[in-house]
Amino acid sequence: MELKSTQPAKGLADFVESFWMIRNDATGEKEIIVLPDGRFDIIFSADINGSFRATLRGLDTHPEQTSIPGHRVMFAVSFKLLAVEYLLDIKMAAALNQGQLLPDGFWNIGPADLEDFDAFCAKISGTMTSLIKPGIDNRKQELFALIYASNGTMTVEELSDRVAWSRRQINRYFNEQFGISLKAYCNIFRFKASLQQIKEGRLFPELNFADQTHFIKEIKRFSGVVPKELAKNQNGRFILLSDLSQQ
Repeated sequence: MELKSTQPAKGLADFVESFWMIRNDATGEKEIIVLPDGRFDIIFSADINGSFRATLRGLDTHPEQTSIPGHRVMFAVSFKLLAVEYLLDIKMAAALNQGQLLPDGFWNIGPADLEDFDAFCAKISGTMTSLIKPGIDNRKQELFALIYASNGTMTVEELSDRVAWSRRQINRYFNEQFGISLKAYCNIFRFKASLQQIKEGRLFPELNFADQTHFIKEIKRFSGVVPKELAKNQNGRFILLSDLSQQ
């Protein structure tokens, strides 16, 4: 199975986390576990029989076991929080832990576009750049930047004070727009940020966990296994952990 990812150009960096592709050229399906990563995805997929579809994937809050069928290719865009309101212009709360099919011809992407990953990234980057809405709320932009820069370790109180936006209003916005609270999102993002250290065998808390017990409990909550088993990534089943080596 081929796995590849790349970063967006500077003009899209506030909205797009990465572009990625998965290609399973084998006959049999590949069993994987999808981990929460704090991203939204638009995934374009095609198979050897000519089936093609585009799917919008909301935030995940728990691990999900699934599979990639044989002879399937997927090209995708992973989005940051700011994109939901100012690029996609949709509320993602209804898509929490699930996907929604997008209409045929979405963003003018078709099966032929899944033959060249670099060309796909260039084409869809141009489309997204044209869709960015003006008048971005500075509080939201600063809030999201702080979450990413701190790897989700800042408290809701600290974030609220830094951006001069009340905790009640922030949580209302997060629940209406994304389907979860700010604290829940920060916990997911801290988990994702911990994956690199776990992959490297550092199986102890580094990102403001209360103690080792809390660290193990949080890793197991979001991955289904303890850090030691996650680090082994047997058969490459934790696809997000495998992707770290590509970045």
